[in-house]
Amino acid sequence: MTEAVVIQFAKWPEPGKVKTRLSPALGDAGACEAHVTLTCHVLRNLLLSGLPVWFYWDRPLQQAPVYARPLLSLMDEHPVRVGYQQGDDLGARMYGALKEGLVEHPKALVVGSDCPSVDADYIRQAIAALAVADVVLGPSDDGGYVLIGACRLDAAMLTDIDWGTAAVLSQTLARLEAAGLRVVCLPPRWDVDEPEDWSRYQLELVQG
Repeated sequence: MTEAVVIQFAKWPEPGKVKTRLSPALGDAGACEAHVTLTCHVLRNLLLSGLPVWFYWDRPLQQAPVYARPLLSLMDEHPVRVGYQQGDDLGARMYGALKEGLVEHPKALVVGSDCPSVDADYIRQAIAALAVADVVLGPSDDGGYVLIGACRLDAAMLTDIDWGTAAVLSQTLARLEAAGLRVVCLPPRWDVDEPEDWSRYQLELVQG
């Protein structure tokens, strides 16, 4: 049994439905292409960790959007297990994915698709933190987090959280404390939500 599994969450790339805060600068199609670029970047980072990678789309579709082709090609080249998120809100979906991961592995991580700063080394830090904690969080600069991992769960640990707000991290920490779970926070990382984040991402690519 492998020590841990990494589960990537992503929305299907559909113009006007993904990275909408980038649309004023890039247009709907450009924002969708940015979403695909970021999602591929994160997936490559996770594959470099050497751990099993599961990829969970936001919902089943009868036919994949044309914009998904680069992602599907990348997944065809590697042993990536594809699944779907399930639950009424993000907390339920992450809890469900972690629970599924822990059926087959001692540790499980969930990572979003807009955080290219989560690299293989960061994944290894998260795995190491779970040697001394029940839950590990990778905080983001906007008050949320780019990663959550666990080796032990509580059904209420991700309930009643105001997802998409600056209170996500603080509320999650409060839920974890109330559940009696030990938590470690890694150094913060940044994600791509706004046009200035996208500019930062492109600059860092150029600088290598």
